[in-house]
Amino acid sequence: MVQRREPTARQMRLGLELRRLREAAGLTAVQAAALLGANRVQMSHIESGLVGVSEERVRRLASHYACMDAEFVDALVAMATDRTRGWWEEYRGLLPTSFLDLSELNHHASFRRDVAILYVPGLLQTEEYARAVFSSRVPALTGDELELRVRHRMAGQRITIPYELVIHESALRIRVGDRAASRAQLTKLLDVSEADNVTVRVVPFDLDGFARAGSTMTYVGGPVTKLDTVVRDVPHGSAFIDSEAQLSAFRTRFRKVEEVSLDPKRSRDFINRLAREL
Repeated sequence: MVQRREPTARQMRLGLELRRLREAAGLTAVQAAALLGANRVQMSHIESGLVGVSEERVRRLASHYACMDAEFVDALVAMATDRTRGWWEEYRGLLPTSFLDLSELNHHASFRRDVAILYVPGLLQTEEYARAVFSSRVPALTGDELELRVRHRMAGQRITIPYELVIHESALRIRVGDRAASRAQLTKLLDVSEADNVTVRVVPFDLDGFARAGSTMTYVGGPVTKLDTVVRDVPHGSAFIDSEAQLSAFRTRFRKVEEVSLDPKRSRDFINRLAREL
């Protein structure tokens, strides 16, 4: 087995899920390795995503771990055998790995939900808005780094899955660029919100009950609920959250934010009014 220098978040997630199944079955890494005719180090590499694992081995392990969830096992097999070389791979070695991991996550997503408080999500940003966001970074990016990030962001704006956005009025009003860029960004939000698979809801300043549920997050649906992922911004990139307890908490949090937002029609009217004011 060829060892990977830097496994992707998707490869690491596969290994993590296999480890979770093993631990739930009460087996040690040594015992699991014996089932594959491998050793403890090789098992550790599989569970860390450092080496690939075949469909046969995934199914053998799932059987020995007494995992009866066939849909979940099939999803793990798909993760193990997928050889997709996505558009984001052209940026490998040029951009931080977290950018590529999020692109890969979006590519395989079954749905996506965003809660935005201060900025329009990258998935919906105009080129001018994205450039202004990246230009504000400290320490400052070089010109080449800035253009790479903007180009990558624009390339990833394919929304072919159900997408729900709850955005706070503050994110709509903050001008990360100039007045014209802000107006163009609001216009893009209005245009995108007309798509059948896109729902945009606004939380105005004067609505009650937002504080109990408000925080920025991206919730990405997997092929099965167990493989959902929440992405949160951290100082040096993105954190991928995947424990069942935390996923359940974030699903509840999204529902609470949704409950205190305007419906889609009133939200479009609200955004349209803000655009006219600029």
